[in-house]
Amino acid sequence: MTVGHEQMNIVIVGHVDHGKSTFIGRLMADTGSLPDGKLEQVKATCAANSKPFEYAFLMDALKDEQAQGITIDTARVFFKTKKRHYIILDAPGHIEFLKNMVTGAARAEAAVLLIDAKEGVQENSRRHGYLLAMLGVKQVVVVINKMDLVNYDQTTYERVKEEYTAFLSEIGVQPKAFVPISAFHGQGLIEDSKEMPWFDGKSVLEHIDEFKKEEDKTNQPFRMPVQDIYKFTEENDDRRLVAGTIETGSINVGDEVIFYPSKKTSKVKSIEEFNAPVQTSSKAGNAVGLTLETQIYTRPGELMAKVDELQPKSGYEFKANIFWLGKKPMILDKRYKIKCGASGQPVYLKKISKVLDASDLSTNDVKKQIDRHDVAECIFQTTKPMAFDLTSELESTGRFVIVDDYEISGGGIITDTVESGKSRIEDYIEKRDFVWEKGKITQDNRISRFRQTPKLIIITGGEDKGKQELAKALEENLFKQDRNVYYLGLSNMLLSLGSDRAHKVQDRDAHIRQLGEVSHLFTDAGLIVVSTITNLDDQEASILKLLAQPSELIIVNIGESSLTDFPVDYQLDETLPLDRRLGRVLELLRKKSILLDDYAI
Repeated sequence: MTVGHEQMNIVIVGHVDHGKSTFIGRLMADTGSLPDGKLEQVKATCAANSKPFEYAFLMDALKDEQAQGITIDTARVFFKTKKRHYIILDAPGHIEFLKNMVTGAARAEAAVLLIDAKEGVQENSRRHGYLLAMLGVKQVVVVINKMDLVNYDQTTYERVKEEYTAFLSEIGVQPKAFVPISAFHGQGLIEDSKEMPWFDGKSVLEHIDEFKKEEDKTNQPFRMPVQDIYKFTEENDDRRLVAGTIETGSINVGDEVIFYPSKKTSKVKSIEEFNAPVQTSSKAGNAVGLTLETQIYTRPGELMAKVDELQPKSGYEFKANIFWLGKKPMILDKRYKIKCGASGQPVYLKKISKVLDASDLSTNDVKKQIDRHDVAECIFQTTKPMAFDLTSELESTGRFVIVDDYEISGGGIITDTVESGKSRIEDYIEKRDFVWEKGKITQDNRISRFRQTPKLIIITGGEDKGKQELAKALEENLFKQDRNVYYLGLSNMLLSLGSDRAHKVQDRDAHIRQLGEVSHLFTDAGLIVVSTITNLDDQEASILKLLAQPSELIIVNIGESSLTDFPVDYQLDETLPLDRRLGRVLELLRKKSILLDDYAI
C-alpha cells in the first residue's frame, strides 16, 4: 500500500444472495486491485474443475490466503482508485456488523447497500438500512444489482427504487444515489452501462469516490475512556499513569481535565506513548498514558474530558434506541451487561416505550419484551452512574453494546438523559424495605441486650496498609468485651482491585453489593459488622450506605484516601503501630455511642 495514500473504510451490506461477494470480486478485478496473477489463477482452477468462473470465487481465494498468513495486506485493501484506497469491512452478519460498528473496532465511514432487482426489497434490506441509520452511517449508495436477470428493465429498477426510497425516508436516511448494475457482467460498476442507456447517472465507483472522509475527530471535544491505571512503585516513583486511547479531540500538557462520572479534576502533567519520546500533546486515535499534577483515584471505565469543553453526561438512567439480535428476547428487569467506551457494568431494561419491527417499520406500544431483530425505544437503568454522550452531540461515546450470556446480543445509541433517574440500588431498596417482614423484637430491644448500636464498619485504604490485620484485631477485642461482632472477610473474594485491572471491575461491583446485602442482615440482627475494602471510592461508599440502611456506615481510612466527597469518620496514620490504631478505632466507637456501657442503657 502506498504510504500516505488516503484510506476510507466502507461496508458492503445486503440481503443474502443479493450478490455481495460477486460485487466485491468484480470491483477488485476491474480496479486492478487483485494480487498479480490471482484472477488468472482462479479462472484456471475453475476450468480444471469444469466449473464456470464467478467473481465471487475471488473472495473465497483471498480469504483462504489470509487464513494462511499470505497477502494479508492486499486482501484487506480490497480495491483502490486514483483518489484513495478502500478497506471493505467484512460484515457477514448482523452481529459482526453491530459489534464492529458500536465498539469502534472497525468504523464504517460509508456504505454500499445491495438489492437484487429480481427479488426486490427483502427483510434484511430494511434491517441493514435501519442499522446504518442507527449507527450513524450517513453516506449510503443503494445499488440495484442483477439487472441482467430482469433484462435491464427500467420499470423494474424504478419500482425497487421507489419502494426503498419510501422506506429510507421513514427512518430519516437520504441515500446519496441509486445505481442499477449487473455485478456479474460488470455493467454500471466502473463505467456507464451500455445495456442501460436509459440511466444517465454516475457509476458506482464514481459515487464511491465522491464519499467524503469523516470530520477529523481531532476537532471534536476531547474524550478518552480510561482503560487502566498503572501505578509505579520502584525507586520512589509514585506516578499513576492513566491509560487509554483518545477517542476524539486532542490533549496538551497543562490542560485541566475532569473524569466522569466521579467528576474528579486535575491537570495533565505529562503525555507518554509506548516506545516513543515523551509528548507535549496528543490527538484522537493515539493510545497514551497521562500523568496528572494532582494524584487522584480514578477507575477503569471512567470517561476523561477537558474542563473547558462540552461535558459528557452521567447518570443512572438514560434513553436509548436499541437493535436486538439476541437468541432470547430482551426482557424487563433482567440483568445484562452494558459496554460503553471502556465502561462495563450491570444494566437493566427498565421501560419499553415503543418497539419497531425493522423489517416493516410496524410499531407496538404495548409490547413487554424486545424480540430478535426488533428496534426499541426504551429506558435503561444501571446500579452505578455511567458516563456517556448523546449521539446527537458526540457519536463515538454515545454508542453501546449489550452482553447477554457472554455474547454481544444487541447494540444501540443513547438519545437522551433521564434527569430524575434513580439507581437500580435505590429502586431495589424501596421494594426490599416495603416487603421486609419484621419480627416482634425491635432494634431498641437488641441495642439494650447487646449494649451496642449495630453498624457496618469499613476499614479502607491502599494495598498493604494492614487493613485486615486491624479489622481482625477489632473483632477479637470486641468479642472479648462480650460484644456481638462479626468480621466479614469478603475482601478475599476479589474485593481488592489489585493492580486496577479493568476485567476485575465486574467482580468488585458484585462483591460490594454482596457485602452491603449481608451486612444489612447482620446489622438488622443487632451485630457490629467489620470488613475491609481496598481504595473504597465515593460511588461504592454511597452504595454500601444505601444497602446498609437503616444501620449507619462507619468508614475508617488508613493512609492516603481514595474518597473525595464521601465523609471519612476517622483518618488513621499509616505509621501507627497496630495497638494504637486499634485504640483509636475503639475510642471512635465509644464517641459515636456504638459501644454502650451499662449505665448508658
